[in-house]
Amino acid sequence: MKKCPYCRKDISKYDNPYPTADCIIYDEQKGIVLIERRNEPHGFALPGGFVETGESVEDAAVREMKEETGLDVELLGIVGVYSKPDRDPRFHTLTVTYAAKAKNPDAIMAGDDASNAHFRKLDEMPHLCFDHDTAVLHFKEYLQGKRPLLPID
Repeated sequence: MKKCPYCRKDISKYDNPYPTADCIIYDEQKGIVLIERRNEPHGFALPGGFVETGESVEDAAVREMKEETGLDVELLGIVGVYSKPDRDPRFHTLTVTYAAKAKNPDAIMAGDDASNAHFRKLDEMPHLCFDHDTAVLHFKEYLQGKRPLLPID
């Protein structure tokens, strides 16, 4: 353990995963919202982003949806929590993925870290960045009645 050069007390630094929030914004007619990432790693992904200090994961999810897609969302439940150390090639992240409904689906537009945002039918999914393919699979299982959404407390 390192010592502070001034007071000589032990310095503790925890190397924890970075918390994030993602959403599967679903519309029965249009499908789910995907973004094309502006930054590395490039490709298609669910919209989402980092939880800020002093912010709940739920608030981060709602904020990130507005920033990346222009959509105001209602969170319906938790699809899953994903935390494999290699899920993000940049560094270790932990995400809570929510199912959500857009209050204003026609207002979709790319913003923030997204170069494009659009609805995509569930049977027309491209390969997604990170482990988002797994989250979409779990969401499909929810729609088929094979998997519950976890409640948001």
